[in-house]
Amino acid sequence: MNIFKPLVCFIFLLTGITSFAQTAFVKGVVLDKKSKPVEGVNVSCANNTAQTNDKGFFQIAVPSDETVTVEFTHVSLKKASLKLSLKSKEVYVFNMYMSDQEEQMGEVIINNNKKSVQGILTFEAKDIRFIPGANAGIENILKTLPGVNSNNELSTQYSVRGGNYDENLVYVNEIEVYRPFLIRSGQQEGLSFINTDLVQNIDFSAGGFQAKYGDKMSSVLDITYRNPTQFGASLEMSFLGGSLAVDAVSKDKKWSAITGVRYRNNSLLVNSQETQTNYTPTFADIQTNINYKASDKWQWSFLGNISQNKYLYQPLTRQTNFGTVNEPMVLAVYYQGKEKDLYNTYFGAIKTTYQVNDTFSLKFIGSVFHTIEQEYFDIYAQYRLGEVDTNIGSDSYGDIQFSRGIGSQLNHARNDLDALIANLEIKGLNNWKQNQIEWGVKYTKESIRDRISEWEVIDSAGFSIRPPIIVPKNDEPYVPYSGLLLPYQFVKAVNFTDIDRFSAYAQWSHKDNLGTAEIWYNLGMRMQSWEVSGDNLSGKVQTVFSPRAQFAIKPDWKKDMLFRFTIGLYNQPPFYRELRDYDGAVQPDVKAQKSLNIVLANDYSFKMWQRPFKLVTEAYYKNMTDVNTYTLDNVRIRYAANNNAAAFAQGLDLRLNGEFVPGTDSWISFGYLKTEENIDDKGYISRPTDQRLKFGLLFQDYMPKIPSLKLYLNLVYNTGLPGGSPSYSDPYLYQNRLNDYRRVDVGFSKVFIDQKVGMSTKKFFKNFKELSLGFEIFNLFNNQNAITNTWVRDVYTKTEYGIPNYMTERVFNLKLNARL
Repeated sequence: MNIFKPLVCFIFLLTGITSFAQTAFVKGVVLDKKSKPVEGVNVSCANNTAQTNDKGFFQIAVPSDETVTVEFTHVSLKKASLKLSLKSKEVYVFNMYMSDQEEQMGEVIINNNKKSVQGILTFEAKDIRFIPGANAGIENILKTLPGVNSNNELSTQYSVRGGNYDENLVYVNEIEVYRPFLIRSGQQEGLSFINTDLVQNIDFSAGGFQAKYGDKMSSVLDITYRNPTQFGASLEMSFLGGSLAVDAVSKDKKWSAITGVRYRNNSLLVNSQETQTNYTPTFADIQTNINYKASDKWQWSFLGNISQNKYLYQPLTRQTNFGTVNEPMVLAVYYQGKEKDLYNTYFGAIKTTYQVNDTFSLKFIGSVFHTIEQEYFDIYAQYRLGEVDTNIGSDSYGDIQFSRGIGSQLNHARNDLDALIANLEIKGLNNWKQNQIEWGVKYTKESIRDRISEWEVIDSAGFSIRPPIIVPKNDEPYVPYSGLLLPYQFVKAVNFTDIDRFSAYAQWSHKDNLGTAEIWYNLGMRMQSWEVSGDNLSGKVQTVFSPRAQFAIKPDWKKDMLFRFTIGLYNQPPFYRELRDYDGAVQPDVKAQKSLNIVLANDYSFKMWQRPFKLVTEAYYKNMTDVNTYTLDNVRIRYAANNNAAAFAQGLDLRLNGEFVPGTDSWISFGYLKTEENIDDKGYISRPTDQRLKFGLLFQDYMPKIPSLKLYLNLVYNTGLPGGSPSYSDPYLYQNRLNDYRRVDVGFSKVFIDQKVGMSTKKFFKNFKELSLGFEIFNLFNNQNAITNTWVRDVYTKTEYGIPNYMTERVFNLKLNARL
């Protein structure tokens, strides 16, 4: 029960930072040539020694920030050694084979800087490739964290602490990246911009981040691609597609490049849904990062990406059973027509870094993002709503026995968008004693050409249903209704919009002592000014300022504790989608949404079962004004564009991570969130992202006697979102919630070759550093998770039924991973 005492003591304090101790750790498993654990291996480094247990596991502390040698000795096996250099508190996992021949391993240098003091969570990139998920990758890992929520496994989008998908910053090599505009369904997304095969460092903050990170209200994901030092290649193939990545280095070491090609086909997942379709998607991209070292002081890099996503969708039939045991119901739908979507994106960025002297450096960044998108569909659906034949012996068992509603609907869209976003930025960094000063200036030009034309017509029992937002004067049957027949929903607009943005930031960080405690603090300020213009548009120039501050203290206590306090103002100037209202018109004078964030946190590092663990606790409160309300349908966001609301978000995040199994890293997370909004002073109601409870588990394991056989478990439980009402409904009248989201993905991997435990002796495989075959089960327990509801009327009882639109069912997948 000792591990729960700090949780009780600091449940309302909270936050973390890394230890300032000057040690790191090496751990792993020692095997013999027959892959059996070796007990009694002496492991030594400097003045520290350790010994493997009966499972071959060891852990040893080593000096940090210098090159050291770790030696392995055994009475019946030859000595082996390893040179490495680790940062303070780094944990390096090293598994090896010991043989009757002496072996000298290569030198290992780890540059993964811990950033807990800044409220930033750092991940190991090497494990992400093996964690199972319908959309495997970095976003798949984020969704297991407290405060990060998603109820759509087909989407890489996520909401953080009450924010929506548009409130998250994503950087690659300090360059902001964007996603397509028109996507309305997770299954249309294809590939995330981030190529996991190219990643070196992953930093994530769920809130309270520094001024240098930009003008969004929720989170920041900061990705660093690696700079290769030798030739290498990796390959991944599965039923969902494949990827190939190549590392290249010139002979003089001045040039280096990593290039990745990916292809994905979601048919395996979409065909597991209730709607039977002809589905032929093509998602592919190529991405490269080229580095040139002109001199010891001057370096250049280029990041480029071309992505082509074609989404062809032809629904055929659908049958959804719902209702109760006593009154089972069924909705049967028959489709005609198809959907054809296209999302082509082009991205290029040049970055140069000049080291003026030992303490001062400058960076220049220029980037261009171009997206061409089209969304065309004509889908005619005829439906029957009725009671199910529950007589097991009947020939019509499971079919509709009595129809309560018959109708049809026609959905049409011809939406086109062409957007060009260009950025120019200069950044400076100056280190002086215990101080660090950072500043930056950035100009952004956004040019969007948008045509939206979509409508929906609904027919019920032979009568065209009028729009829900129009209530005509009606005196039937005494006076015939003579109004025009209008579509149930209709949006049509053409927008030519330009946005000019100028932003700047400056921040100061300092590390010091307060008595026997170590402290760190950061003060910063952001500014952004923007103007919206275009055809028949003349917006005013708007300017906002965002002061932010962080403070962290590590007391000189026996228990390894760190506390952090963050307060800051986060202004989010509107992007194009936030300017466009429900009717498709651009409102140029939409204000920046404002959020006052307060975060209290505690990191408690301790040992349990003689292995390291860390409990991170964070409490947060966000007070939001000038809120731009929105509706959420699948992953499509539609804004009111009028800043007519106030809102708040408050919650508590807990995350316990450590070695539940020796030599592996796993975590358990729990989050509580409450977020509400007050629209036009009508009172507070739940926002579309009011997730309430979240439980996540990421667990890694291996068989003790066969450590090459590994297990990866990814579990997420979220309480239902308030997304069960029609998107056009008055949120003050309808606060329906979807059912809870429950999903478990599990993967099994057999590692045939691992460079950490020895190379293959077979001629064909001698150049392989890694070779593994995985078997994955998505949605292990076949839970039915709904993303939205389809609303159908019963013509007899005048009742509206919300029929859930279910996500994917249980799916099996094979995956091959290889590295040279």
